[in-house]
Amino acid sequence: MGTPDFAVPALRALVAAGHDVGAVYSQPPRPGGRRGKELTPSPVHQAAQALDILVRHPVSLKRADEQAAFADLAADIAVVAAYGLILPQPVLDAPRLGCLNIHASILPRWRGAAPIQRAILAGDPTTGVTIMQMEAGLDTGAMLATIRTSIETKTAGELTAELADKGAALMVETLRHLPHHRPVPQPDAGVTYARKIDKAEARIDFSQSAGQVERLVRAMNPAPGAFFELEGERYKVLTAEVVDGEGSAGTTLDDALTVACGDAALRITRIQRAGKPAMDTAVLLRGRPIPAGTRLC
Repeated sequence: MGTPDFAVPALRALVAAGHDVGAVYSQPPRPGGRRGKELTPSPVHQAAQALDILVRHPVSLKRADEQAAFADLAADIAVVAAYGLILPQPVLDAPRLGCLNIHASILPRWRGAAPIQRAILAGDPTTGVTIMQMEAGLDTGAMLATIRTSIETKTAGELTAELADKGAALMVETLRHLPHHRPVPQPDAGVTYARKIDKAEARIDFSQSAGQVERLVRAMNPAPGAFFELEGERYKVLTAEVVDGEGSAGTTLDDALTVACGDAALRITRIQRAGKPAMDTAVLLRGRPIPAGTRLC
């Protein structure tokens, strides 16, 4: 049960490990393609089709007929990874050994929808994956296995891809040794909630420290993309680095798009104008100079 790219490695790993995947559940196809007029299956849906596995994509699992259809699969376990739909209690109870979730954090830190982005924004040095028994609460179930990785200067996209692969391997290993895993309740201390990313959060506030802004850039890459506006046009900042410098927050300090922040400065190294391809900042500035003293907002 999964929807985005994050869940695809888990599906492929389960099949490669010889598990009998009776069905794949994914969110319904969404408008996409040219001009958004075509319904596009999710990445997991497409991966399941390539593997010739039955795909179901109900809008909700609250209806009794959907719950009955799920129970009729007579599954031993449901593996869940970024599915995006709430699993009602009858669904949680249907598999013989319950539902196991691949969650992209070290629980109980960053329960919720956006654990990877929130870990980067908070400046966490490490994160990881937890294999968890699902229950009615939000990411509150007992833990079966964890694996850690350092965040360093990774973007959300890079970290998502890494954790997807690590989570897939950890799930296969957990299933292989499932009888020997003793679920461990999550501790009460250290609980944080990773609320969904709001697009409004992606606007850069240069009054923050350069370190905070740099983390925002990485957390919003690839989507929705950290941005500033200049003369009514939106610019997405894709990569940036913290450098020495001081000045009025939001003001460029040179002709190379180094911007003063509340503390230190940010040198923008890769950027994207609205409706244009991504490019190195030096390339942008050859065609669209942004001189020192320009105010960004």
